[in-house]
Amino acid sequence: MSKLKVFCFGFGQVAESFIKKLINEKKDFDLSTTSRQETHQKNFNNIKINTYQFTEEKSDSSIIKILEDAEYILISIPPIDGKDIVANFFEKNQKNINNFKWITYLSATSVYGDHKGDWVNENSITKPSSPNGVSRLQAENSWTSLSNKNNYPLQIFRLAGIYSDQFNILKRLQIGQVQIVDKKNHFFSRIHVEDISNILFRSLNNFKNNEIYNICDDKPASQGEVVAYGAKLLKLKKPNSVKLEELESKMLQNFYKDSKKVNNKKMKAFFNYNLKFPTYVEGLDHIFNNNV
Repeated sequence: MSKLKVFCFGFGQVAESFIKKLINEKKDFDLSTTSRQETHQKNFNNIKINTYQFTEEKSDSSIIKILEDAEYILISIPPIDGKDIVANFFEKNQKNINNFKWITYLSATSVYGDHKGDWVNENSITKPSSPNGVSRLQAENSWTSLSNKNNYPLQIFRLAGIYSDQFNILKRLQIGQVQIVDKKNHFFSRIHVEDISNILFRSLNNFKNNEIYNICDDKPASQGEVVAYGAKLLKLKKPNSVKLEELESKMLQNFYKDSKKVNNKKMKAFFNYNLKFPTYVEGLDHIFNNNV
């Protein structure tokens, strides 16, 4: 089988987890990534990766040539100052390249805004209230427009709150970095990074153009519920509650203004996927038993 040719704009925890999945599945692939640093080569899980400089001010001119050969483009760079710098780059530099088998844009469920604790699906009204949600929706629209104009094969993943074996509520509880925000009827959804990478892997051979999927687990829950379960696992006292208006972080205040339960039925049906961590319980149990 020929090598998969993968290009990752950004190489954070989702992209890393996806590449680890390719390695674990013994796939043969070529990988290029971007970073904000000068172009360099680095080792990742015993493979050498060429990492090209890509920022809002400067990009390595080699990227254009490499993209002409790339098949799978994963975009995990968030909007910067409200603009999607990768979409802008494609608008200026990439016109009619036919090698792409998919472009996956990683968006966020913040595009839905506040639905007062009700369920949302991919057909729900998008009415973002936070700056992050507004810029994410603008980025989605930019990619949809580019896809329509240039016949790009595009899928958009709206990711819920990501947690992993490295970044999770248990670690924050252990170092005393958790407050329970006192807000009634506040629900949000989450997803373990390994489930995201598993779905990305499935989409290599199961792709439909111009589709949007909510990527989240089966159980939206309040922050207090998740914190209480984590504290119970660690045998720690549950942290004190604070009022929403007492939060110092504007970003956190914006987060708690939105309440919704995100539906994942489309994702599970299309990719024929059973979540490895269907709720925060299985996810935190796994982290507790293997890492803490």
